[in-house]
Amino acid sequence: MLRNRSVPSPSVIPILPYPDVREAVAWLTRVFGFVERMRIAVHRAQMNIGGEGAMIVAEYIDRTRRPERGADHISHQIMVRVDDVDAHHARAVREGAEILEAIVEHVFGERQYVVRDVGGHRWTFSQTIRDMHPSEWADAEVQLLVE
Repeated sequence: MLRNRSVPSPSVIPILPYPDVREAVAWLTRVFGFVERMRIAVHRAQMNIGGEGAMIVAEYIDRTRRPERGADHISHQIMVRVDDVDAHHARAVREGAEILEAIVEHVFGERQYVVRDVGGHRWTFSQTIRDMHPSEWADAEVQLLVE
């Protein structure tokens, strides 16, 4: 793939709308530890997430792109892998983030928590605690199709 320094390098790059891009970047930096990579005027920013992840923060282009804020509506959720989910969670709590689900250790070898950001987006932060082949899960409905 051809390299372009104007675009983050990951193959998948979520673009999330926020009503105030500068406020969102400051919040995502302070609470989640993301790093602003590029600033494009006041309406867009690129952010690095950990070593290999990236996202684009954009202002609402029109009302149809605005994320739902209803308590029962979930339009999307983004998962970010971190080295220390407990430290990440503590930072989010200290900064007053809205924790939606406390840290849970899952059968598939991950410790995770869920938080809502300043723009209403849901994030799952996940730490691998052990390597688990899907055949080791108790759920017989899980099938690993490509290894």
